[in-house]
Amino acid sequence: MDPTADPCQDFYQYACGGWLNRHVIPETSSRYSIFDILRDELEIILKGVLETSDQGDREAFQKAKILYRSCMNEKPSWSMEETLSIMNSRFNKRVLIDMFVWNDDRDSSRHIIYVRNKKDREFFILQVREAYLQFMITLAKMIREDKNVSRDDSFVQEEMAKVMELETEIANATTPAEERHDVTLLYNKMTLAELQEKFAFNEFNWTFFIQRVMSSVSVQVDPEEEVVVYGMPYLQELKAIISKYSASTIQNYLIWRLVIDRVSSLSRRFKDARASYRKALYGTTLEEARWRECVSYVNNNLENAVGAMYVRETFAGESKRMVRDLIEKIREVFVETLDELQWMDEASKEKAREKAMAIKEQIGYPDYILEDHNEKLDLEYANVSVYEHSYFENILENLRAGAQKSLKKLRERVDQDIWIIGAAVVNAFYSPNRNQIVFPAGILQTPFFSKHQPQALNFGGIGMVIGHEITHGFDDNGRNFDKDGNMLDWWSNFSALHFKEQSLCMVHQYGNYTWELAGGQNVSGISTLGENIADNGGVRQAYKAYLKWLEQEGKEPKLPGLNMSHKQLFFLNFAQVWCGSYRPEYASQSIKTDVHSPLKYRVMGSLQNFEAFSEVFHCKKGTAMHPAGTCRVW
Repeated sequence: MDPTADPCQDFYQYACGGWLNRHVIPETSSRYSIFDILRDELEIILKGVLETSDQGDREAFQKAKILYRSCMNEKPSWSMEETLSIMNSRFNKRVLIDMFVWNDDRDSSRHIIYVRNKKDREFFILQVREAYLQFMITLAKMIREDKNVSRDDSFVQEEMAKVMELETEIANATTPAEERHDVTLLYNKMTLAELQEKFAFNEFNWTFFIQRVMSSVSVQVDPEEEVVVYGMPYLQELKAIISKYSASTIQNYLIWRLVIDRVSSLSRRFKDARASYRKALYGTTLEEARWRECVSYVNNNLENAVGAMYVRETFAGESKRMVRDLIEKIREVFVETLDELQWMDEASKEKAREKAMAIKEQIGYPDYILEDHNEKLDLEYANVSVYEHSYFENILENLRAGAQKSLKKLRERVDQDIWIIGAAVVNAFYSPNRNQIVFPAGILQTPFFSKHQPQALNFGGIGMVIGHEITHGFDDNGRNFDKDGNMLDWWSNFSALHFKEQSLCMVHQYGNYTWELAGGQNVSGISTLGENIADNGGVRQAYKAYLKWLEQEGKEPKLPGLNMSHKQLFFLNFAQVWCGSYRPEYASQSIKTDVHSPLKYRVMGSLQNFEAFSEVFHCKKGTAMHPAGTCRVW
C-alpha cells in the first residue's frame, strides 16, 4: 500500500504504491505482477517435482520427468539442415493457414474442421523492425554456415528483407483484433468443394490438403465435408499476396517461421542471436533460466501428468468445496442483479437467467489424475514416446501426438466433461461453446484464495475472478452463445440494441485512458471491451455476494495493524491482485495486442463505475474515483 496516496484520487496507487516501490522487474521479464510472482513460485514447485527420481512412478509421471531431463540437455545433438527438412515436411502447413478440429460453434455437440488465418498480427515500431530484420539475417547466416553454403552477406540481407516484407503483408491481411469480436460475422460454413472453388490460389488444392492431413489419422473426408472458415477476407487477400512473391521467398518465409517457433529448443547460439530483438521488443536483457523454459514446455505438453504432481504437492482438498460454494453465491447474485437492469427486456432476462444457471464449473483438477488405480492418466500419454537424450525428437513426437489427438476428434462426439486446461496454471477461463467456467488449482492460492484469510479477501480475490468468468458468458463475444454453448441469437432486438449502447459507454471510457508508459498511446476500448465488461461485472457481483455473506454470517475478525473496514478490505484485495509494472518497450507492444486493459486501468475503470466503492471510501462526487458519468453493462 501507499497510505500517502488519496484513495479517492488514485486508488491503484493507494493499493499498489508500496508494492510497486518494493518490486523491481527482473532482467528476464517484460512485466512483473502478482500473477507473475505466483507463476514463478508455481514453476519452482514444478521444478522440484520434475527433478525428483522417477523410481516407482506411474508411467505418466516418468514421461514428464524424462521430457524435462531431455529439455535440460542443451548440447546441440542434431544438424540444423536435418531439423528443417523434418519440420518442413511435417509441419509447414500451419504457417500460412491454421487448420484444426474443434467444437462447431453452431452445434456444440459435434466437431468440425476450422480454417482460419494465423492470429498473430505483429506490431513493429521502427526500432523493433530493425532489430527483427537483424535477427533474421543473423539466423539465416547461421543456417547457411550449418549447410556449408558460401557466405554472401548482401544476398542474405536482400532475401531476408523480402521475407520480412512478405511477413508484414501477411500480418496486415489478418483480421484486426477489434474486428474479431463478433464471431457471428466471422463464422462461414461451407463444403470443401466450395472452399476450393472460392479460395484456390497458385494451384493450391484445398481438398487434397485437408484430405492429406486427415488421412494421417485414418479419417476420410470427401468434397462434401463441411468446414468453417473464420475470417474469409484473409484467404482472399492471401491469394493476391502469394502471387506477388517468388517460390524461393515463400520457401524462405516458411523456413523462417519454423525456425523462430523453435528457437527456444535449439542450441544456445541460436538463442543468443535473438537477444537484441528481445531487448527491442520486450526490454529484457537476459534469457529466462533454462529450467523455467523446460518446466513450461513439459507443463504445456503433459499438462495432466504435471498437474497431478503439482496438486499432490500443494493443493488443500477442501478448497474445491469452498470455491464451489463461492460460485453458487456469485451466480445467485448475477441472476438477482438482472432485475436492476433497465436496458434489458423480460424475455431476454429470462434467457440470461437460464444461461447463468446452466453454467458448468470445473474446480482445481479432474479427480481421475489423483487416482492411482485409474489408468486414464497413463492412457492419455500411451501414444507418446519420450527419450532422455533426444529433446528435438521429443518435440516432434509431442507435435505429432497433439495433432493426431486433435484431428481424431472429427468423428467423435464432444466430451463436455473434458478439461480444457491443466491444473498447474495461474489463471481462470470461460469457454463459450461449453458454457463452462474453469478454475485450475494454480489460481486457488493467496492472495486470491485461502481458507485461512478473511472472507473479505476471498470475495475480493477469487470471488471477483469467479464473477469475471461468469460475466464472460454475457460479454460482447459470450452473449452470442446460448445455454448449451451453441452460437444462437437469444436476444430481443430491444435488448441487443441497448446492450450495444451500454457497451459503447465502456468503449469510450477505456478508450480515453492514456498510458504514459506506452508513449502516451490510448487504450483500445474496442479490443479490451470483453475483458472490461467482465471486470466490471465481476467486482460488482463479488461485492454484493460478500454483503449477503456478511448478513448471513455476521461480522468477521479485523486484520491486526490495519485500520480498515471489511468492505474496504474487499476493494483493497481486488486492487492488489492486479498490482504490477511493465517495461516501456513491452507496454508499447501490449497496448496494441493485449485484450486486457493495462493493470492500473483494470482497477480504476471498474471502481470508477461502481458507486459502492465511493460509498465505502467516502469519495465525493467529482473526485477521480467518483466521476459524474459512469458506465454499466451487467
